[in-house]
Amino acid sequence: MNRFYCPNPVVFQDTIVITDKDKAHHIKRVLCLRLKEKVLLFDKQGIEYHCVIKGLDEKVTLRVIKKILPDKNNPGINLTLACAIPKKAKFDDIIDKLTQLGVDRIIPFISQRVVVKLDLKKQEARHNRWIRIAESASQQSQRNSIPLVDPVRKFDELLAISGDFDLKLIPTLGGVRKKLKDVLSLPAFNMLVLIGPEGDFSEDEVRAAKDAGFIPVSLGELVLRVDTAAIALAAVIKNK
Repeated sequence: MNRFYCPNPVVFQDTIVITDKDKAHHIKRVLCLRLKEKVLLFDKQGIEYHCVIKGLDEKVTLRVIKKILPDKNNPGINLTLACAIPKKAKFDDIIDKLTQLGVDRIIPFISQRVVVKLDLKKQEARHNRWIRIAESASQQSQRNSIPLVDPVRKFDELLAISGDFDLKLIPTLGGVRKKLKDVLSLPAFNMLVLIGPEGDFSEDEVRAAKDAGFIPVSLGELVLRVDTAAIALAAVIKNK
């Protein structure tokens, strides 16, 4: 069954009208869907609408046959993963994989050892592309929510917003660190994890993060690439 994301659908008498021209074109011309075919639509609240197509004019009209609300009693861990923009791995792929793994918020950031330089125009262009990738990956992986993708932030901005989280981790290669499995046994609902760049965080950054309440953790003996660390951590945390 084809799935579509519609942030704020207007449901009137069991009917949803898709007025977005790009989405309507995709349904009619790209997928070549026909009347009476079943589709699934989900909104930004995670509500799922099972529908059948009843109109394919300039707009696409859907009849809602079932509405499923998200399970509020079993929310799991709300995971925000902040990842340094890597030199070699494509951040597009990181967004795609983290979305598929169920990460709730993704924050690209620049720290002292990040090599990639982006001016404001490039940051805006990439941010818009990453939002589209997250939407597409959500539909493909059949999750009923789109992760929030922040604009590119600086490291000190991450620390400034970290007070909203009840568990904050910073994997790093040196110093006194705790084992990941021990830290993940702590009770937490809102978690923030920082993934550093090639060359790790600087000592000053680790010190500042500890002062802000982050717990340094070890990911084992091997040195992981940025994308590998981000994907591996997301998989472990969202499935613990």
